[in-house]
Amino acid sequence: MIGFYTLVMKEIKRVLRIWRQTLVPPIITTTLYFLIFGTLIGRRIGDMNGVGYMQFIAPGLIMMSAITASYTNTASSFFLSKFVRNIEELLVSPLSTHTIIWGYVLGSVIRGVLVGILVMLVALCFISFDIHSWTVIILTILLTTIAFALGGIANAIFANTFDDVGIIPTFVLTPLTYLGGVFYSINLLPEFWQGVSRFNPIVYMISGFRYGFLGISDVSLYYTFGVLILFVVVLYAWVYSLISRGVGLRS
Repeated sequence: MIGFYTLVMKEIKRVLRIWRQTLVPPIITTTLYFLIFGTLIGRRIGDMNGVGYMQFIAPGLIMMSAITASYTNTASSFFLSKFVRNIEELLVSPLSTHTIIWGYVLGSVIRGVLVGILVMLVALCFISFDIHSWTVIILTILLTTIAFALGGIANAIFANTFDDVGIIPTFVLTPLTYLGGVFYSINLLPEFWQGVSRFNPIVYMISGFRYGFLGISDVSLYYTFGVLILFVVVLYAWVYSLISRGVGLRS
């Protein structure tokens, strides 16, 4: 537990120490989204699924920020430990692989949730929420940030340079997020593209999170939590296997 606590506190202190890079950018970006898409464009769009457009996009923007924060945190922190050879000290220490994984993951979850809270406070400056289900909100954001924190570790394991760390967020994560229903309901798409969108896991995460806030969803909650749990289990097993075998970690 001492080792686990130390890893988590190291991650939390790192986030707070460089708060200008970890906490401020999502707030600025979200404010711009609300001003441009919510205030200016939203007036022309009107309602979406029975609610105001700004209310509709708010849960998606919160989740998008939390996803990016949790993924980036483990990807950068774990790769930095690998780059400076600190990871080798962890591998030869009495800490189990589970402890190492959850130490990094919990630190990223805390950053993701903290960013989500800050973005929600920004959203409250523009709109008000009548929360439909706190349980769904909490479960969705926890499972989502855990899944993407694990994905960040996998990215860091295979990365050989700092440029490699940014490839997945830029060319995979960002397109999937923008196509995940943040700014629109997938029910507005033609039937073919609705089917294609259902292969995007972020659709389920954003849809479930939006249900917690507004009580509306593009997909069933059963599918949402099924996909989230499946992703967490598969990614955890994969990351555990990689670290246990020392793939990309030992010189």
